[in-house]
Amino acid sequence: MSVKDEIVKVAHLVYENKFVAAYDGNISSLSERNTIYITRSGVCKGELTTADILEVDFDGSLISGNGKISTENKLHRFIYSKRKDVKAIVHCHPIYSTAFTLVGEGLIEHYFPEVFLTIGKVPLCKYATPSTDEITESIKDFVENSNALLLQNHGAVTFGNSVFDAYYKMEKIEHAAKTIFLARLLGIPRKLTEEETNKLIAIAEPTYGIKKDEFKN
Repeated sequence: MSVKDEIVKVAHLVYENKFVAAYDGNISSLSERNTIYITRSGVCKGELTTADILEVDFDGSLISGNGKISTENKLHRFIYSKRKDVKAIVHCHPIYSTAFTLVGEGLIEHYFPEVFLTIGKVPLCKYATPSTDEITESIKDFVENSNALLLQNHGAVTFGNSVFDAYYKMEKIEHAAKTIFLARLLGIPRKLTEEETNKLIAIAEPTYGIKKDEFKN
């Protein structure tokens, strides 16, 4: 499957799973030529085709494709510039994760072993006007040490070593946010203790190949 085909597949998944509505959200990936493939503006992700994927350079100039470049391209370009390990980015407005942003909360408490091991804390970035330099300013203190971010009153952004990796992180934080929300309706959710997280760190390297200093916090 080509990189463009992966973007199309993930675009359909984020729409089917209601992580976006209408024309919302954007997905990008580094190309084979070390340029950026990004979904064009004004297209429903559930109807996206490879013809809706533009190629831009790291200055945000169009290289190939037809359509308007997503206004969020600054967000994508900034993350790539700060994280040389990142190959793909997914930005969505998942309901439960976005609800947390509206009440000023990030997902920074550890409740789930699988989230702790694969994503870590998901900080809340102060509200910034989309498509402006404010957005890069709001994430600059977190982008180098996180694999997922919540954007206040805006949504979530995840990044990874492939389009699917970035998507699965989005799926995981939304599942966590929904579960925490429901748990709060029942009572007070139990957090993992420091002893429990230390045990998880101890098994991370032999089990997952993750070194202690690789945990994103």
